[in-house]
Amino acid sequence: MNDYNSSKKTDKPALIPRLRFPEFQNSGEWEVEEVGNIFEVTRGYVLPMNLVSDEQSESNPFPVYSSQTKNNGLAGYYKDFLYEDAITWTTDGANAGDVNFRKGKFYCTNVCGVLINKNGYSNHCVAAIINSVAKKYVSYVGNPKLMNGVMSKIKIPLPSLPEQQKIASCLSSLDEVIAGERQKLELLKAHKKGLLQNLFPREGETVPKFRFPEFKDSGEWVEKRLGEIGEPLMCKRIFKSETTPSPINGVPFYKIGTFGGIADSYISKEMFEEYKSKYSYPNIGDILISASGTIGRLVIYDGSPAYFQDSNIIWLGHNEDVVLNPFLFYCYSNLRWQTSDGGVISRLYNSDFKRMKIKFPEVKAEQQKIASCLSSLDDVIQAQEQKIELLEQHKKGLLQGLFPNVNDGDNG
Repeated sequence: MNDYNSSKKTDKPALIPRLRFPEFQNSGEWEVEEVGNIFEVTRGYVLPMNLVSDEQSESNPFPVYSSQTKNNGLAGYYKDFLYEDAITWTTDGANAGDVNFRKGKFYCTNVCGVLINKNGYSNHCVAAIINSVAKKYVSYVGNPKLMNGVMSKIKIPLPSLPEQQKIASCLSSLDEVIAGERQKLELLKAHKKGLLQNLFPREGETVPKFRFPEFKDSGEWVEKRLGEIGEPLMCKRIFKSETTPSPINGVPFYKIGTFGGIADSYISKEMFEEYKSKYSYPNIGDILISASGTIGRLVIYDGSPAYFQDSNIIWLGHNEDVVLNPFLFYCYSNLRWQTSDGGVISRLYNSDFKRMKIKFPEVKAEQQKIASCLSSLDDVIQAQEQKIELLEQHKKGLLQGLFPNVNDGDNG
């Protein structure tokens, strides 16, 4: 594949991609077509989710696609199919305008539009071209929508069918690589889930199913309430008037919405130093916990200057004489954050937190061994996630090179 830098000397740049396979270097400009002139534009049908199976089987062999983002829109499997080798897009909701090529026979729900062409235009290449522009046509008045009539009128640049097929083959191969890496990631996560279940005693048991050989004779684990180990702590309350959106000379202030992400508010360094010295503040290694929203999200405090929203972000104040923080992190990961009567917690009050029970070995070396094992696996999972992110970035850059800029040329 070589750079193709030549362009016609016209009033507008030629509609030619920056990257082109050698055999198509002299194939001229891409043509502009309306989606509705190439495809039959239709949509899926309502399908009750209780009829959809989580597992593919002989009785439910066909994938069902919906508006969700996980698993590339795969919602499950069904006994019947509607279409074969077609392009779908999400018509309604937060993901309106997401476009995908669906190979083989499939079913799709009523929030999926469908583009059908029997002459080979339903492929990865054309789907990616439409996906690159579709979001611009989504209506955000009320619930986001990209309906059939609007999709039909979208103009897209198209190469010849042989060039489409070449690009589609390239993209399909890359998608297969990414899918393979995602599958590896899911297997790693499943392995971690199994380890968590087996390295900790199950309900009603006092020893784990798996135990490192050197600790086989270390006795039973003990169970304690968190309130017996330490006290729930939080930072001093910060009022909105005391924050600024500017990071200049400020210290990040994490609210529940930015916890574990990027701060969008800051407090002065002077206030930070004063409050840090006067009031509760986490030590390096303390496990910060979300106490509202999604309960039980965890962040290990790394010592960086930062302040945390009171009552919404808490930690266990203790000196690690009973439980080491690295081990406590995985105890939290194993907890079911529920109220005393088994209900779902919408806010983690101090009383609920103190009542939570964890099991742990009294030998600190065993705690550390378990934490190190799981931490090493977390590092592998993180590396795999980064690998997938790099592949996605590579694909994005490749798409930008393989397709002409939709603002180049006269696309009507």
